[in-house]
Amino acid sequence: MIRFFLIEDDAVVRRMLERIIQDSGLGEIVGQASDGSHVSIDQLYGVDVILIDLLMPGLDGIQTIKKLQADGFAGRFIMVSQVENKEMIGEAYLQGIDTFIQKPINRLEVMAVLKRVSDYLTLEASLQTIRKSLQILDVKAKEPHTSGLKSQSSDQDILAQKARKLLLQLGIAGEAGAPDLLLIMEWLVQDERQGDKLHELQLKELYTQILLKVHASLNEHGITKEVRAMEQRIRRMVLQAFTHLSSLGLTDYANPTFEHFAPRLFDFQEIRQRMQELEAGEKTTKCRISVKKFLSVFYMEAKAL
Repeated sequence: MIRFFLIEDDAVVRRMLERIIQDSGLGEIVGQASDGSHVSIDQLYGVDVILIDLLMPGLDGIQTIKKLQADGFAGRFIMVSQVENKEMIGEAYLQGIDTFIQKPINRLEVMAVLKRVSDYLTLEASLQTIRKSLQILDVKAKEPHTSGLKSQSSDQDILAQKARKLLLQLGIAGEAGAPDLLLIMEWLVQDERQGDKLHELQLKELYTQILLKVHASLNEHGITKEVRAMEQRIRRMVLQAFTHLSSLGLTDYANPTFEHFAPRLFDFQEIRQRMQELEAGEKTTKCRISVKKFLSVFYMEAKAL
């Protein structure tokens, strides 16, 4: 279960959030405060996620995030606010919030956000096992030439953290293809030449190289089967990101996530068509999606964070 801490000056909002979190079964509230000046790092031991208002007396949300991060808090932040100013919201994202809940509180929205965060944290835990396996393989492959291994591992960790943040922003952290995408990012950071030329690579070849490294004992038939499964998982994940962004644009054309990522990750004409499909209630799509473009831009966006 996720351990939440609430920083919100409105007692009514705190009670609403507490009730929603308890009813959802996704976590528990372990502490509360009316503004950031009343919160110290000692109170946050074991806390996974802080739900925090943007505008508060004393320290506001952004100031509080800066203070807690400087003090060593490494958990996640969810901003809860009625502010619609794009610059303020953009600043909040730059300071480290993972997602945004709009006031007045909507129960379904809160539960959907909490579910995405829960999936994200579960994904993080599962990736630790994958990463350990990759590190073991890296060590074996590079022995006795171990110089630079520590630096490379650090680069992989940094890119993986940035990639996980993007997964959450795009609403796909809980997708089955998310671990595959992170494996691809870690693979590309080992050789930036491949990452910069991703648009020129054959995806099946890329998937095969990665899976041969992770599943060294598989025979040719097994690898072919795993490549096909990986290809399907990634395509479904990319389709979910495509639909999620289209849905954001349909709800709020000025949404900063939609404005930034929709025209970069996808053909914007296809995004507009998907928005029309969603407005008409169509669950399936006739739009064309380039997985290669998505992966290439995702990699560049993760590096640029």
